[in-house]
Amino acid sequence: MKAIISGGGTGGHVFPAIAIANALRKKYPDAAIQFIGATGKMEMEKVPAAGYPIEGLWISGFHRRITVKNLLFPLKVFLSLRKASKIIKTFQPDVVIGSGGYASGPTLRMAAKSGIPTVILEQNSYPGMTNKLLADAVDRICVAYEGMEGYFPAEKIVLTGNPIRQDITDPTDKKSEAYIFFGIDPSLKTVLVIGGSLGARTINESIAFNLSFFGDNNIQVIWQTGKMYHREARASVAGKSKGNIRIFDFIQRMDLAYACADVIISRAGAIAISELCMAGKPAILIPSPSVVADHQTKNVKALVERNAAIYLKDHEARERISQVIQELFQNPERMTMFGNNIREMAKPDAADRIVEVIVSLIQHNQ
Repeated sequence: MKAIISGGGTGGHVFPAIAIANALRKKYPDAAIQFIGATGKMEMEKVPAAGYPIEGLWISGFHRRITVKNLLFPLKVFLSLRKASKIIKTFQPDVVIGSGGYASGPTLRMAAKSGIPTVILEQNSYPGMTNKLLADAVDRICVAYEGMEGYFPAEKIVLTGNPIRQDITDPTDKKSEAYIFFGIDPSLKTVLVIGGSLGARTINESIAFNLSFFGDNNIQVIWQTGKMYHREARASVAGKSKGNIRIFDFIQRMDLAYACADVIISRAGAIAISELCMAGKPAILIPSPSVVADHQTKNVKALVERNAAIYLKDHEARERISQVIQELFQNPERMTMFGNNIREMAKPDAADRIVEVIVSLIQHNQ
């Protein structure tokens, strides 16, 4: 088995790609797997850390506003197509898989042109531009939501769910390890704050604005700020924390963070929600208002309809977040309900399902 996996830019593209690679390796221990990412993006760090080789393409998105950066876009596309083609010819993969993001466009385009079996993963209820452009060229499209026929050819769609990091399963058996790892008190309530791999300004500002609430109520906070907001967050805590705030730009051991969390505050990207379902903890979701087609709000509403999460609007977060947290902690039965209901929506075998699609496609193509 030889596979090329391409995609990245955010954790929502990178971690599913790594999960697919791990599932391939589980089925085929001797599989040769090559990643292709975008130079300067997070996949160039996270993929080698997971044990896989990666090549970078000089590629970025096309800005919808007028900017001189767009002048380089045609050159970037041309050079990325050429480099992707060279990697494919040298590696000679049995299949090429795209998880979304800038790099997957040129890679999947050249693989399809070469007649190599191709699979893309669409994590969201509203597809990204790259996947929409690739839909007619690829062989299979693995999706996490029903009703995607409005965006993709129906005969290519396979409902698999979203693959997530292997270590995020039922986290209850890791609680003791988690308390030690983060240096927190098992007797106190703990709130985990995650705004995605790149951070979320509204969530970060809301936590900073409510620092006194956490201190006054003896609530511990494990806070992933994202690299962009890390320094700002640390400055906001300086002199105000009662030792109850743990700040990270990126949390490497998310399995342990989920394990010791009593309540989780998060954006509502598709992969974040898939992980929250596996964690099975009460979640306060604050969808980003700036994403395409407001798809994060659609993601949240699907959970709210099943009493599986709390929906907090972006513009209300700063003023209301402490009240919502307090109301949850005052109602343990409601917390249990949210945790149980969101866990019922988990799809723990998504990566294995995608591998089944890949294997079937290769066998059909032989």
